[in-house]
Amino acid sequence: MSDIRIGISGWRYGPWRKDFYPEGLRQNDELAFASRTVNSIEINGSFYSLQTPERYRHWHDETPNDFIFALKGPRFITHMRRLKDIEEPLANFLASGPLWLGDKLGPILWQFPPNLQFDANVVSRFLETLPIDRAAARRLATQCAERLKGNAIADVAGKKALRHAVEVRHESFLCEAFVKLLRDHNVALVVADSAGKWPYVEDVTADFVYLRLHGDTELYSSGYTARALRRWGRRIEAWSIGGQPDDAHSIVEQPPRKRSSRDIYCYFDNDQKVHAPYDARRLLERLHLADELEAEPGVKPGVET
Repeated sequence: MSDIRIGISGWRYGPWRKDFYPEGLRQNDELAFASRTVNSIEINGSFYSLQTPERYRHWHDETPNDFIFALKGPRFITHMRRLKDIEEPLANFLASGPLWLGDKLGPILWQFPPNLQFDANVVSRFLETLPIDRAAARRLATQCAERLKGNAIADVAGKKALRHAVEVRHESFLCEAFVKLLRDHNVALVVADSAGKWPYVEDVTADFVYLRLHGDTELYSSGYTARALRRWGRRIEAWSIGGQPDDAHSIVEQPPRKRSSRDIYCYFDNDQKVHAPYDARRLLERLHLADELEAEPGVKPGVET
């Protein structure tokens, strides 16, 4: 059975208050509310700065037992180091505490900058460096900077596999060599809908599919119509049963290896006009996944309207 996760990118946005978040809800309770309205959230604060073990543990404890987080890898690795000499920055990221999300940790997203061009050697080295499971992550974390060595990441047990996804924003990545590298490492190529601003491709390169929906017609701002959500729902259903849409927009002709199922992670990033949480909820409803959730947008749990 495929595990289908539909959610939002981030949850702390001023315009969402008294709209998606019901009036009177404390800011400290926003994650608890959001995580009962969708079944997954993409953490984007980790992209801008290292978080702390305490924060990851708090996020874990605030959310339902079956909840899943996706996690954005640091821009220091992707945008500043540009995938080079990343051993210590990667160790610092892992030592900062993401493993404390436990079984709620889903894929780690690596968003490449728009001016980063494909270099097979650099990308290959980057993919080889990424930890494939918790044990590898713990080993890498021991190489962190001295200031982070007290974070006790070794206390996180287990060898559960870690998933990684890559979002590209330069046309040079649209080549067979890149797709092959991703498939060799079981890393997902993000299906990114960006109103035409960045490359849109649907090559399946891993045992899961990762989507980021940034806006249908206007980047970060426009919502998705019922027709658009029907289209996304059909595509998700095709991927979830191990196939792909008949009209898949692919770089290479060779289809992915057939599987009985693939897990799906889909995040709406059209947050500027409060479309994201409502679009995510409507897609969950279309896929018959909303009945398992405890809250509705704009409605306090347990309060009749």
